[in-house]
Amino acid sequence: MKLKDIKSIGIVGAGTMGSGIAQMSAMAGYQTIIFDIQESALEKAKSAVTKNLEKGIEKGKVTQEQKDACLQNISFISKLDELKADVIIEAVVEKLQVKIDIFSQLEKINSESTILATNTSSIPITQIGAGLQNPERLVGMHFFNPAHIMKLVEVISGAATNPEIAQTTKALAEKMGKKAVMAKDSPGFIVNRVARHFYVESLKIAEENVADFEQIDRLVESSGFKMGPFRLMDLIGVDTNFSVTKSMFESFYYDSKFRPSRIQQQKVDAGHHGRKSGKGFYDYN
Repeated sequence: MKLKDIKSIGIVGAGTMGSGIAQMSAMAGYQTIIFDIQESALEKAKSAVTKNLEKGIEKGKVTQEQKDACLQNISFISKLDELKADVIIEAVVEKLQVKIDIFSQLEKINSESTILATNTSSIPITQIGAGLQNPERLVGMHFFNPAHIMKLVEVISGAATNPEIAQTTKALAEKMGKKAVMAKDSPGFIVNRVARHFYVESLKIAEENVADFEQIDRLVESSGFKMGPFRLMDLIGVDTNFSVTKSMFESFYYDSKFRPSRIQQQKVDAGHHGRKSGKGFYDYN
């Protein structure tokens, strides 16, 4: 499918990433459908998009007309068999089988020309594609959180991905106002592989009682980083960040440099997932 033929975009998952991607899609003029099995998640997504747009108006980056048009372009559904579009972007939990199951259902109900894109941040595209009937139309389209602000998108081809589909996906990301970079299919791709040690080493320092979360964040921020590792994990989602680390640890055959942290595991077990839950490494209540 060519960029000019794309009129509609479907999003699987109404969480932080899904709602942000949907906002960018709708802002770019595409009829956008967000699917989530939970009605509460859909309501939360609608509220988040509206709030983001209102903040954009306050900062002079979005007009009232753009806000109205964006919201009119988005519809919300809770039945997967209704999700039919020219491009479908999956943004759910980082679990291989979950993604394969979703795409297996989607490729049965959508046109053979529909592009299936995964927002996975760590699972190789080839692994996901191996479970599909038509792996050539699966491509990685990795946005960064918050998706409506962060400019980078990694476009990743699996072993079977049609090169034309990868190029169309890159062009689509650029139409959404993003900086698209082509990446090879490897666990974590480019950014998450490099950034993983930003989190892992910071957690090791905390585990060894060299410094606490706030001290580490303040030192990192004073050296020029906009946000320290613990504040950033709270923004991304402690659970999401932990899931990516686990996935990469397994994908790199349990290389110790990617070993997940017990501190982070405890946070996840306690439901302290960061800003979205009201508590993570910091308290937001």
